[in-house]
Amino acid sequence: MADAAALRSRNAAFWTGAAAGWIRHADRQDEIGRPLGAPAMDRLAARPAERILDVGCGCGGTTAELAAAVGETGAAVGVDITEAMVTAARQRFPTDRYPGIRFRAADIDTLDVVPGAPFDAAFSRMTLMLLADPVAGCTTIRRSLRPGGRLAATVFRDGSVNPWMFAPMLGAAPYLGSLPPLPVGDEPGPFSFADPARLARVLTVAGFTAVTITPCDVTMNAPDDADAVAEWLIEVGPAGAAYRAAPLTEQASARAGAVRLLDRFREPGAGYRLPAGLWLITAVAARTDKPSAVARPPAIHHRQPREDDNR
Repeated sequence: MADAAALRSRNAAFWTGAAAGWIRHADRQDEIGRPLGAPAMDRLAARPAERILDVGCGCGGTTAELAAAVGETGAAVGVDITEAMVTAARQRFPTDRYPGIRFRAADIDTLDVVPGAPFDAAFSRMTLMLLADPVAGCTTIRRSLRPGGRLAATVFRDGSVNPWMFAPMLGAAPYLGSLPPLPVGDEPGPFSFADPARLARVLTVAGFTAVTITPCDVTMNAPDDADAVAEWLIEVGPAGAAYRAAPLTEQASARAGAVRLLDRFREPGAGYRLPAGLWLITAVAARTDKPSAVARPPAIHHRQPREDDNR
C-alpha cells in the first residue's frame, strides 16, 4: 500500500479531476444524496448559535443545512480538499443569504486545527472513509472541537449492502479510457471503513471518546430518467473524468452500459431505488490532547437497522 504522502497526492489529483462532475450535479447530489448524511445530521441536532464544522463539504449543500440550523448567531464552516468545489459552494451559498457560513479549501489531513476553531460539533457525510491518513484527519477534527464537542458522521459499510455502486463504473468502463486505480486494502475509498473495528481504532487513537458505530440502511430515490441518472452516477464516480474526456459517441455508449446494469434498481414509472448501507458514527472530543489509555471501549452495534433509520 502507498504511504500517506503518496495517497494524499493521489487523493488531491483524483478530486481535482472529479470536481467538474460534482459541480455540474450539485443540486441533484444535494437532493437525491441527502439520505446519505441524514442520520448523522439528525443525530448531531445542531442548535441555534452553535459553531459547526462540516468536513468534506463538497459544493456546500450540507454546510448550508447546518447554517440554517444554527441561525444568524451561529457559524457553519465547510472544509473540502478541492478548490473548485469550494468556489462553487461560495457561489451557491453566499454569505448575504447564509449569515455565518464560510468555506475553506484545505486537506484536513495536513492541518493542525481548522481556522475558526474551536467548534461545538463536527459533521461529515461520507468523507472520513476518503481520508489519505484517517488518524491525522480525525485528529485535526478532534483538535478543532472544544473539549467535549461532538462528532456525527456517516461512511459506507461494505459492497454487499451498496450493490448499485459498482454498476455505473462497470457499465461505462468498456467505452472509456483508462480509469484511476481502485483502492487496495485500507487505502481511501468507499469501503475503507467496512470493518467497524478499524474505524473505532482510528477514532480512539485520534482522541475521541464515547465512540458509537451503528449500522443504518437508507435509500436514495432518483427519478425515472435512465439517461440522467446514469450520467449523474458516472460523473460523480471514479469514471467521471474519463467520461468527460471521451467523445460524445463513447459517452452515449457509457451511459447505455450503466443504464443496463442499473436496471434492476428501477421501478418503472416510479424511478430508481438505490439502497445504501452506512455506519452512523458518533463520538466526543477528549478533554486532553492525548487519548486515555483506559478509555471506555467503543460501542459497535450490529443490530438490524430500524425502519425509522431510513430517512
